[in-house]
Amino acid sequence: MTTTRPVATKADLEAFIDLAYRLNADDPNWVPPLRAEVRDTLSPKTNGWFSHAEAQLFLAERDGRVVGRISAHVDTLALTMPPEQGFGPGCGQWGMFEAEDAEAAAVLIDTAETWLKGRGLDRALGPISLSIWEQPGLLTQGFDHKPTVMMGHNPPHYRAWIEAAGYAPAKELVTYELGITQDFPPLVQRIVAAGDRNPRIRIRRVDKARFAEEAAIILGILNDAWSDNWGFVPLTPPEIEDVGKKLKPIVFEDLIRIAELDGEPVAFMITLPDLNEVIAPLKGSLLPFGWAKLLLWIRRPRARTMRVPLMGVVKRLQASRIASQLAFMMIEYIRRDAVAKYGAERGEIGWILDDNQGMIAIADTIESKINRRYTIFERSLDA
Repeated sequence: MTTTRPVATKADLEAFIDLAYRLNADDPNWVPPLRAEVRDTLSPKTNGWFSHAEAQLFLAERDGRVVGRISAHVDTLALTMPPEQGFGPGCGQWGMFEAEDAEAAAVLIDTAETWLKGRGLDRALGPISLSIWEQPGLLTQGFDHKPTVMMGHNPPHYRAWIEAAGYAPAKELVTYELGITQDFPPLVQRIVAAGDRNPRIRIRRVDKARFAEEAAIILGILNDAWSDNWGFVPLTPPEIEDVGKKLKPIVFEDLIRIAELDGEPVAFMITLPDLNEVIAPLKGSLLPFGWAKLLLWIRRPRARTMRVPLMGVVKRLQASRIASQLAFMMIEYIRRDAVAKYGAERGEIGWILDDNQGMIAIADTIESKINRRYTIFERSLDA
């Protein structure tokens, strides 16, 4: 018989973290995250998301063994969002989902739902781990290759277990991949060249010496640009501060650009070298020598793949021709530096909402292809 209980002690938390490493050990495409980063994600002291959210972690056990885990959470900011954008009043979430078998999966999801209903919620979305800005969705396409930095990976059979609990797809997120060693198509080159001649446009690198100021500029554009998107929850100052601390070591000035129009910041693009290429062999630990390898890489980063996790253009420009021009200019400038300075050969863009026509058009124009698909599921808790 499978039972569940809340994580209550440090030992429970370690068991919660350890389970993912055990269950995914035989998957060659699962990248073990650094355990210290997982702990930081789960701690209110180091994850600003907890400033407006509450979470409870649960373990599933059978015959004295841990056979599954799940988190249940309620985000007070998500509750204030319009229901047509995915969240809204009465909507809770669950995530951090791992299960040894179908029985454990069923019991875990039921436990998470019971916790959510106990807080007066009547709808559940999952998996979302923990924030929509972290690792949303279940991988449902693209199991044959490793994820890039900050992207999730799970076994294919998790989908059937979630659907057996009564869940249906609510939204799909996709990532696109492309080779970046060759020039983009002539159309893109002409658009970029025209932008280069436009005195109103300036595409600049971020200045790490003014990291807090630059982060505030990007946050302002992001919260405006994404505000009408499905699943949007505004990033708060505590979150951006903690994310900044986490990402600062792998933030490189020539891989993050801010576009200015008539001197005003109106767009940005963040690109990260694929840290997973470095941490995959470390098995989740920086000891005994992993820290030295990571430090050496940070000083002289080389990466085959670059990931674009976020880009945006202020809402007032999104229907204009200049919006796509700014996007293509930032993509091209970063592509050049990524290849020349970091040895990059491949790019990955995403995640992108599967109905984001603007971003899909940009991805198509630079001849990229969908390589991974993530699904967020939903269920009414009144049933």
